[in-house]
Amino acid sequence: MDLKVGDKVDLIVMRNSGIGFSVLVNEEFEGLLYKNELYQKIEEGQKLVGYIKKIREDEKLDISLQPVGFKQTIVKNEILILNALKKENGFIALHDKSAPDAIKYQLGMSKKAFKSAIGGLFRQKLITIAEDGIRLNNFD
Repeated sequence: MDLKVGDKVDLIVMRNSGIGFSVLVNEEFEGLLYKNELYQKIEEGQKLVGYIKKIREDEKLDISLQPVGFKQTIVKNEILILNALKKENGFIALHDKSAPDAIKYQLGMSKKAFKSAIGGLFRQKLITIAEDGIRLNNFD
Protein backbone atom coordinates (compact mmCIF):
# COMPACT_ATOMS: atom_id res chain seq x y z
CA MET A 1 0.00 0.00 0.00
CA ASP A 2 1.58 3.24 -1.14
CA LEU A 3 -0.80 5.53 0.73
CA LYS A 4 0.07 7.72 3.68
CA VAL A 5 -1.85 9.76 6.25
CA GLY A 6 -3.13 13.01 4.73
CA ASP A 7 -3.28 11.71 1.13
CA LYS A 8 -6.24 12.87 -0.96
CA VAL A 9 -8.17 9.85 -2.28
CA ASP A 10 -11.23 9.01 -4.39
CA LEU A 11 -14.06 7.26 -2.54
CA ILE A 12 -17.09 5.24 -3.51
CA VAL A 13 -19.58 4.75 -0.66
CA MET A 14 -20.31 1.01 -0.41
CA ARG A 15 -22.54 0.32 2.60
CA ASN A 16 -23.79 1.75 5.84
CA SER A 17 -22.44 -0.11 8.87
CA GLY A 18 -23.27 0.57 12.51
CA ILE A 19 -20.45 3.03 13.11
CA GLY A 20 -20.18 4.60 9.69
CA PHE A 21 -19.91 3.93 5.98
CA SER A 22 -17.59 1.44 4.31
CA VAL A 23 -15.92 3.10 1.35
CA LEU A 24 -13.82 1.87 -1.53
CA VAL A 25 -10.63 3.95 -1.60
CA ASN A 26 -9.02 4.58 -5.01
CA GLU A 27 -11.02 1.55 -6.30
CA GLU A 28 -8.58 -0.71 -4.42
CA PHE A 29 -8.67 -0.47 -0.61
CA GLU A 30 -11.35 -0.61 2.04
CA GLY A 31 -11.88 2.34 4.31
CA LEU A 32 -14.32 3.63 6.89
CA LEU A 33 -16.00 7.02 7.26
CA TYR A 34 -17.19 7.36 10.86
CA LYS A 35 -20.76 8.64 11.27
CA ASN A 36 -19.82 10.99 14.12
CA GLU A 37 -17.40 12.80 11.77
CA LEU A 38 -19.86 13.34 8.92
CA TYR A 39 -21.31 16.79 8.42
CA GLN A 40 -23.18 16.03 5.22
CA LYS A 41 -25.64 13.40 4.05
CA ILE A 42 -24.05 10.55 2.11
CA GLU A 43 -25.58 7.60 0.29
CA GLU A 44 -24.46 4.20 -0.98
CA GLY A 45 -22.95 4.47 -4.47
CA GLN A 46 -21.99 8.14 -4.01
CA LYS A 47 -18.54 9.24 -5.19
CA LEU A 48 -16.59 11.57 -2.90
CA VAL A 49 -13.11 12.90 -2.31
CA GLY A 50 -11.61 12.08 1.08
CA TYR A 51 -8.36 12.01 2.99
CA ILE A 52 -6.47 9.22 4.74
CA LYS A 53 -6.83 9.82 8.47
CA LYS A 54 -5.22 6.63 9.76
CA ILE A 55 -3.81 3.39 8.38
CA ARG A 56 -4.75 0.59 10.78
CA GLU A 57 -2.70 -2.54 11.46
CA ASP A 58 -5.17 -4.66 9.43
CA GLU A 59 -4.39 -2.29 6.49
CA LYS A 60 -7.91 -0.91 6.56
CA LEU A 61 -8.15 2.86 6.35
CA ASP A 62 -9.88 5.46 8.48
CA ILE A 63 -11.09 8.19 6.14
CA SER A 64 -12.07 11.82 6.65
CA LEU A 65 -13.92 14.12 4.26
CA GLN A 66 -11.96 17.09 5.64
CA PRO A 67 -8.26 17.58 4.94
CA VAL A 68 -6.18 16.04 7.69
CA GLY A 69 -4.26 18.57 9.72
CA PHE A 70 -5.42 21.29 12.04
CA LYS A 71 -4.22 24.30 10.01
CA GLN A 72 -5.84 23.28 6.71
CA THR A 73 -9.17 22.60 8.38
CA ILE A 74 -9.21 25.87 10.33
CA VAL A 75 -8.51 27.96 7.23
CA LYS A 76 -11.18 26.05 5.30
CA ASN A 77 -13.69 26.63 8.13
CA GLU A 78 -12.77 30.31 8.43
CA ILE A 79 -13.45 30.77 4.71
CA LEU A 80 -16.74 28.87 5.06
CA ILE A 81 -17.85 31.15 7.93
CA LEU A 82 -16.79 34.31 6.06
CA ASN A 83 -18.76 33.20 2.99
CA ALA A 84 -21.81 32.42 5.14
CA LEU A 85 -21.55 35.87 6.78
CA LYS A 86 -21.35 37.59 3.38
CA LYS A 87 -24.37 35.61 2.18
CA GLU A 88 -26.34 36.54 5.33
CA ASN A 89 -25.66 40.31 5.10
CA GLY A 90 -22.80 40.19 7.59
CA PHE A 91 -24.51 38.46 10.52
CA ILE A 92 -25.13 34.88 11.69
CA ALA A 93 -27.06 34.12 14.87
CA LEU A 94 -24.50 31.53 16.00
CA HIS A 95 -22.00 31.96 18.84
CA ASP A 96 -19.92 29.89 21.27
CA LYS A 97 -23.05 29.01 23.32
CA SER A 98 -25.05 27.79 20.29
CA ALA A 99 -26.22 24.19 20.23
CA PRO A 100 -23.83 21.85 18.37
CA ASP A 101 -26.73 20.73 16.12
CA ALA A 102 -27.51 24.33 15.12
CA ILE A 103 -23.87 24.87 14.08
CA LYS A 104 -23.75 21.52 12.28
CA TYR A 105 -27.03 22.25 10.46
CA GLN A 106 -26.20 25.82 9.45
CA LEU A 107 -22.48 25.49 8.66
CA GLY A 108 -21.78 21.77 8.33
CA MET A 109 -19.04 21.70 10.96
CA SER A 110 -18.63 20.63 14.56
CA LYS A 111 -18.97 23.12 17.42
CA LYS A 112 -15.27 22.65 18.23
CA ALA A 113 -14.31 23.47 14.62
CA PHE A 114 -16.66 26.48 14.66
CA LYS A 115 -15.17 27.85 17.89
CA SER A 116 -11.61 27.41 16.56
CA ALA A 117 -12.49 29.16 13.30
CA ILE A 118 -14.33 32.12 14.90
CA GLY A 119 -11.42 32.49 17.32
CA GLY A 120 -9.06 32.81 14.36
CA LEU A 121 -11.35 35.28 12.58
CA PHE A 122 -11.69 37.32 15.77
CA ARG A 123 -7.89 37.46 16.25
CA GLN A 124 -7.58 38.67 12.65
CA LYS A 125 -10.15 41.38 13.53
CA LEU A 126 -12.48 40.17 10.74
CA ILE A 127 -15.48 39.51 13.00
CA THR A 128 -17.07 40.72 16.21
CA ILE A 129 -18.52 38.14 18.59
CA ALA A 130 -21.72 39.30 20.32
CA GLU A 131 -24.24 37.57 22.59
CA ASP A 132 -26.70 37.17 19.71
CA GLY A 133 -24.19 35.92 17.11
CA ILE A 134 -21.18 36.84 15.01
CA ARG A 135 -20.90 39.94 12.87
CA LEU A 136 -18.58 40.64 9.94
CA ASN A 137 -16.52 43.79 10.56
CA ASN A 138 -16.58 46.53 7.90
CA PHE A 139 -19.47 44.90 6.04
CA ASP A 140 -21.07 47.25 3.51
